[in-house]
Amino acid sequence: MNSSRGVAVDKALYLAMSGGVQTMNAQTIHANNLANVSTTGFRSDFEQARSMQVNGDYYPSRVYAMTENPATRYTQGDMIQTGRNLDIAVSGDGFIAVYDEKGQEAYSRAGDLQINAAGQLVTGRGLPVAGVGGPIFLPPLESINITEDGSISIIPQGGAGNEVAVLNQIKLVNPDAQNLRKEGDGLIHSRDGQAFDPDPNVRLVSGFIEGSNVNAVEEMTHIMNLARRFEMNVKMMDSIRNNADSSARILQRSS
Repeated sequence: MNSSRGVAVDKALYLAMSGGVQTMNAQTIHANNLANVSTTGFRSDFEQARSMQVNGDYYPSRVYAMTENPATRYTQGDMIQTGRNLDIAVSGDGFIAVYDEKGQEAYSRAGDLQINAAGQLVTGRGLPVAGVGGPIFLPPLESINITEDGSISIIPQGGAGNEVAVLNQIKLVNPDAQNLRKEGDGLIHSRDGQAFDPDPNVRLVSGFIEGSNVNAVEEMTHIMNLARRFEMNVKMMDSIRNNADSSARILQRSS
């Protein structure tokens, strides 16, 4: 009798504790979205619960809910005008090709570009922008212009206004969303690890950057709902503990 009661308590505690853990995982996803509400080109993540079997020494007849990040929202964020020649935004679908910290090609919507000390065109995070044949390096220049197809033209340092040189072209891609996955570095990667071919139909808008597509009100609502859900799990654990203590006292008196 005592053994069966103990098993029931263990099961109830497991349900409450696992529920609390998965709720915290869901909070982490939405908190990360909210923290990036002002990050240029950021793409928010979804979260959902999925039933998973509890494997052990016996037949896996029990399941628990596991929180996962099944997909990323690829809707376009707001276009913010800056008037800066190195700021670009993708108009419609598509991505700017960059190189991640491992040197592998990845994809981003962040168009807040800069020229570093080595003359390399990089993103605001310092990631090299991919061009035709590799990273883009620029000589000392008076001015720069990026056209809608990603072509980069400059007036060299000390050059006249009519001495325009077209140096390179930013690689722009537009793969199917099913072939994309977002990794922990915040960049978009191909699922099979292979680089995508350039798409000549992708267009840029110069003098603009794209804001995050995070809906701050929606994320706050999710976080508050999850906080209430976590509080419910904690109360459940407290109730289980109180019931177990009460049962123990009754058994002591009866013995």
